[in-house]
Amino acid sequence: MCGDESRRSGLVGTADPASAEWIRSLTSGGAEYEQACDRLHALLLRVALAEVRRRGPRSHIAGPELDDIAHQAAADALMAITRKIGEFRGESRFTTWAFKFAILEVSNKLGRHFWRTRHAALDAEDWDRLPDRFGIGPDEATEARELLTALRQAVDEVLTDHQRRIFVALVLGGVPLDALVAELGTNRNAVYKTMFDARRKLRSRLVAGGYLDHDTARRS
Repeated sequence: MCGDESRRSGLVGTADPASAEWIRSLTSGGAEYEQACDRLHALLLRVALAEVRRRGPRSHIAGPELDDIAHQAAADALMAITRKIGEFRGESRFTTWAFKFAILEVSNKLGRHFWRTRHAALDAEDWDRLPDRFGIGPDEATEARELLTALRQAVDEVLTDHQRRIFVALVLGGVPLDALVAELGTNRNAVYKTMFDARRKLRSRLVAGGYLDHDTARRS
């Protein structure tokens, strides 16, 4: 018990006044604790609602279902925050730290929702959709055919198995980023890094083959 009190005192002492008050009230008990949880939940719900409405169209979710995901995310975020409050180090405002939990829960829930409602596969290769993904119209299709053939060969030859899986899922399969993150048990930054490296390899191969010039490759 003394250790808990000491840790709480240390956190309060290093935080800004508003953050210190959050820490104090969320590590207290009784009515004060319950009231702090209610206030924090309201803030988390506001963040979660904004986040699901921003990401919802890409996940093809709308209406009451989207609001339900936000409420679930806010509730789970509150539980995680109260469990991990000892990890708060005062390097940012408490609310900034807490809101990250809500955003993470939204990502997780949108990702899991995709796999519950769709029967997509990470290795589903729909190369016919690639011109649309690249904004290539019918008038340009003939000129683009050689480029797409070279790109398909490059995907097979220069990407690692992991890079290829990520590329195929996002670009060819149309799997939303949040869904891919949930399925792979990773995080958005790791997927971004994998796609960055994959695109760099593909650009290099296409430039070397004369399908892209250096200026186009740098802009893509």
